[in-house]
Amino acid sequence: MGKKDIEEKQFEDYNDIFADIVNVNLFAGKQIVKEKDLENAKDRSRFKSTNGVITEQERDVAKWWKKSGVRIVLIGFENQTLVDPKICFRLYGYDGAAYKSQYEEKKNYPVITLVLYFGSKRWSKPKSLGESLQVPEELKPYFNDYHMNLVEVAWQTEEQVALYRSDFKIIADYFVQKRKKHGRYAPSKDTIKHVDSMLKLMSALTNDDRFEKTVSERKKGERKVKNMCEVFDRAENKGMQKGLQKGLKEGMLSTLSNLVKKGKISLETAAQEAQMTVDQFKKATMLKP
Repeated sequence: MGKKDIEEKQFEDYNDIFADIVNVNLFAGKQIVKEKDLENAKDRSRFKSTNGVITEQERDVAKWWKKSGVRIVLIGFENQTLVDPKICFRLYGYDGAAYKSQYEEKKNYPVITLVLYFGSKRWSKPKSLGESLQVPEELKPYFNDYHMNLVEVAWQTEEQVALYRSDFKIIADYFVQKRKKHGRYAPSKDTIKHVDSMLKLMSALTNDDRFEKTVSERKKGERKVKNMCEVFDRAENKGMQKGLQKGLKEGMLSTLSNLVKKGKISLETAAQEAQMTVDQFKKATMLKP
C-alpha cells in the first residue's frame, strides 16, 4: 500500500468526513447520514486470478450505515488520482464479494460504492461494464450491466462544494480552484479540524511537500495552523528564512575565501570558521566567482 493510499484511508475514515461526502454526493447536502450511525467495516475478500494465484482485495474505506442499531447499507469509497479504464471490473468484484458474504445472513443490505476521482482532467474512460465490453446485440437483454458512481472532485460546481461541512470542503475547493483558475489558488479561511491528516493527504494528492512540511517542521510548542491561509503563510515565511540563511552562508563563504586568497587567514582557519572540513570548504568556494 502506497503512502497516498494510507493518507486517503486515514482521512476518510473519520466519521464526520465520511458522512459529509455521502450526504453531499448521495443526498444533495441534506444531513441524512449522521456520524453516530456509521460503523467501520472491514470489507475484504479473496479471489483466484486466471493464473490460479489467490489474491486479496480490500476497499479503500468502507462503513455500515445503521438505523436504530441495525445495518441498512454498506457504503465504500475508492480513491483515484488517475483514470483507470478497467475500474468497473474491480468495483464489481468488491460489490459482488460483499453480496456473497451475506448469503448465510438473515438480514441483508444493499452495497453502494463511490469513486472519488481527484484528477485534473475529466474521466474519459468507461463508467460501466457495458462500456468496457463488446456485448453482442442479441445478448444485451440478458447482460447485467454495472455502473460506477463517479465523483469528479475537481469538476464539482461551487454550489456543490459549498454543501460540504467537513475538511473535505477545503480539499474540494482546492481542486476546483486549481482547475478553474489555471493552477492559481486563493487559500481558504475555513478552520481545519483534522489538521495533520488533511495536510498529509494534500501533500500526497498534489505532490506538493509544503503541506506535509507544515506538519513535520512544526517547532516544539508552535501551535497547529488553523486554515489554508496560515499553511501558505507559514510555508512562505520558512522559505524566506531558508533563503536568508542561504544568502548569509554564501556571503560568509565569499568573505572567508577572499581572506584566504589575500593571505589574511589560513585555509584551515577559514574552514573552521565555516564549520566545514578543509575539503568541504575548498569544494564550496571553488563554485564562487
